[in-house]
Amino acid sequence: MRNKDILKLAGDPRFIPGIYNYCDRWCERCSFTSRCLTYAMEREEAEDSDSRDVNNAAFWRKMESILKQTREMITAWAEEQGIDLDSLDLESAEEEERRRRDKAYGNDLSKAAIGYGKLTGEWLDRETGSADQIQEDEIAELENRIASREMTRKDEAINNATAVLRWYQYQIGAKIMRGLLGSDREEEREDDSWQKDSDGSIKVALIGMDRSIMAWGEMINHLPDKKDSILRILLYLERLRQKTEQAFPNARKFIRPGFDEAPDEHVN
Repeated sequence: MRNKDILKLAGDPRFIPGIYNYCDRWCERCSFTSRCLTYAMEREEAEDSDSRDVNNAAFWRKMESILKQTREMITAWAEEQGIDLDSLDLESAEEEERRRRDKAYGNDLSKAAIGYGKLTGEWLDRETGSADQIQEDEIAELENRIASREMTRKDEAINNATAVLRWYQYQIGAKIMRGLLGSDREEEREDDSWQKDSDGSIKVALIGMDRSIMAWGEMINHLPDKKDSILRILLYLERLRQKTEQAFPNARKFIRPGFDEAPDEHVN
């Protein structure tokens, strides 16, 4: 995609500015794909299937073109911001970023979120089968059952709940990490703005927790014999949710572009 094409898309009034910054990247279940610039760009790239084949020379030619365009955009942005790219101290910047990441990884919230992802993965692998172990014949059988409408409501509910749990299993931790890193930078800048980027990231993590709690509840409804093992994970997740809200008291108030606004606010 050429620079002018990107800029043309970016200027399209149907797209909500910044909506992609605070989403969970689950485009298949999002009701705002028609208003999202990132989705539109990715869909356009996907239309050329050959260019996505890493073994096709056209792919690498396209990547080289994107590299050139991206460098031009970086240079232009740096000039606008008064940044001298030649004077950047990369070693100090890398060391500072390493310090921030170590601090975030050592935070109790990130440790707990990583623990939740592990607990969830172990339970799902044990009770529903590892996502990496699904065989082609099992997939074919499932498709046949769906096609013949033999799938029961219980099957459908469990599959939907599993999909939700798998989607947010690691994303909760990733968003908490992003929020912690952002909070560290905001403190250094003494950022006192009401809408903080860190709160936006944490809100996405909290939404992932809310939806995961609902999915675990659905599991209990349809797998009552697994109630005890599920409740242990639910208790863990609920504690993580409460601790996260205590650490970021304004996260729930964060207004995400599009998602948390009136439907007609961006209609032109």
